[in-house]
Order: sequence, then structure tokens, then C-alpha cells
Amino acid sequence: MSMRDVPDFLDLIVGMKRSMAAKAGDGAGAAGSGDDGSNTDAMPLRSAGEGEVHLRDDDANKRIKVLADVQDNPSHAPHLDFSSKATLRSIAFECLAGGLCDGRVHALLHVLDWPDEFSCFSIGGTAAIDFATSRSIIEAKVRDLGGGHCLVGRAHGLTLALIVMQSAVTPEVTCTAVMEAFKSDEPVCLGPTRRDLAGAAHSLSATLASFEALPAIGAPSRPMRADDMLPERALIGDEDAADELYEHVYRSLLTNNDNDPTLQTVSAFLDNGGALDVTAKELNVHPNTVRYRIKRAAESTGWDAGDPRDAFVLRTAIVIGRIRDRR
Repeated sequence: MSMRDVPDFLDLIVGMKRSMAAKAGDGAGAAGSGDDGSNTDAMPLRSAGEGEVHLRDDDANKRIKVLADVQDNPSHAPHLDFSSKATLRSIAFECLAGGLCDGRVHALLHVLDWPDEFSCFSIGGTAAIDFATSRSIIEAKVRDLGGGHCLVGRAHGLTLALIVMQSAVTPEVTCTAVMEAFKSDEPVCLGPTRRDLAGAAHSLSATLASFEALPAIGAPSRPMRADDMLPERALIGDEDAADELYEHVYRSLLTNNDNDPTLQTVSAFLDNGGALDVTAKELNVHPNTVRYRIKRAAESTGWDAGDPRDAFVLRTAIVIGRIRDRR
């Protein structure tokens, strides 16, 4: 069942948020506006291929009923039972996993008591037993670490969790804690830490793209990190990964100084297979100068041209940067 079969389902949530705000004396007008001031009531759901969200048939009727009840009785929202809140969390997850992150989704998370601003990360893998068991494990571990906001859902046969950073709920600690929720002989991916709604959708997207790019990795670490798979993700068409390589790697090498030789030095070093003396001769400088520039580039980008894996990341970033700069 396609989300388009649920007429303006997210707009119902916005209407509910407006009613709640009015009741609290906050005014009714602001709730229907997105972050950019646009009227979210007028925002259409995305078309197929651009973040369309699908509800599974076995859950659809229940979700529609919950949304309809909230629409008809806005005062019920703060008192939703556990099952209804679980339904709304599931809808929120599917929205973000599908790329929807506008004011309507913000309203939905508001109903679930999420903060307006937050830092979050994602974790994904194959459920160890079944989805329900994995979800229970993840939610319990997050609570044990002092966290409270967590969305767990399914996409492309994977179990994914979007988790807000809070107390001891940090990416590495949480990932270690929830490992038992995933099959021990299959990869687990830790997505990047990002902020707010757009960042939440980005983190989930990066995690899914990492699994899609997995065939390019011989023996992935466990957990593998989405940020460590930027070139592979870019090669399969992940624009977020390409943007990351361009903005944070290539442009760090380029700097704002036209006379800065960092990009030229790293590029020559890579072209010469990491041969220090050959690169120095080509650039007509001392080998120690090349060594210093490579070290400085590693400090600014986080990737060391002397490491084979890092060299691949840097080369991909340079290729993307040169293509984009010529457009």
C-alpha cells in the first residue's frame, strides 16, 4: 500500500500539532509552517522514486486508524497508548528512511516528544532472530544507556535504528551494546552522526547505501562505518557521499589560497604511487617538503595519502572535485 493512498496523512499530524499549540496558548499559525516559513499543509507527498513511503499491508489499517483518531480528537495526542505511539514511531521511521524530512515529519516527531534540535546516528544490520526481537533489544539497550528517543524500522531486508545522542548514548558505545540484536556472521553498519531532521534522513540513507556498496569491500570491519565507505557509496550514485568527498576532502586540499601547493602535491604523490623521491623531483622540492605537505593534508582531511585505503579516498575526492569544478 502506497503512502499516497492515505490522503494527506502527514498533514493530519500538522493539524493536530496546530490544535495542541493553540490549546497551549502558543498560537495556531506557526505549526503549519516549515523551517523555511512555507505552508506545510500545501506540501504534496513525494512522488515515487523521490522519497515515497510505503506502508506494509498488515500495518496500514492500524496506522490509518491511529492517525484518523488523532485528527478527529486532537486532545488524544498527549495520551496515546503504547501501541498507538509505536505506530506513530513506525510511520516516522518510514518517512525518514524514505527521505521525507519536512515540517510535517517535524510535527509527527513533536507528537512523540522529540526535541526540536538533536544529534543522531543510525545503526543497521540483519536481525539476529526476527525484527520484533531486535527492536526490543535495541530499544532496551538505548534506555539502559540513558537514552529516550529511538526509531527502529525495516528497509531492504535490514533492521535499522535511528538513535538520538543523549547521556551515554554515543555511536560507539551504543553500537557495541546493541550488537546482539544483529546476526553475528553478517555486517553491521554504523551511520554518520548528523543533526536534526535532514541529518536523520541522511544518516539512514548513508547506512543503506553502505550495504548496497558492500560487494566492493572484501572483508568489512564489524561494525563498518558509513563514513569509511565514501568512495564506494559515491561510485554507486550516493550524492551525499559525493558531496562529502567534494566539500570536506577535495576543498580542504584546494584551500582558499591559489598558491597553496597541497592539492598539487597530494595529486602528484598519488600519481607516482606514493614514491616520495619521485614526487619531490617532479615538483622540484626536497622530499622532506613533500612529506610535510602530505602530513598537513592528512591533518586537514583526515585521510593519509601514504595509506593505500586513504589514498583511494583522496583520489576519488580529487576526481569528483575536478569534474565538478569544470562544470
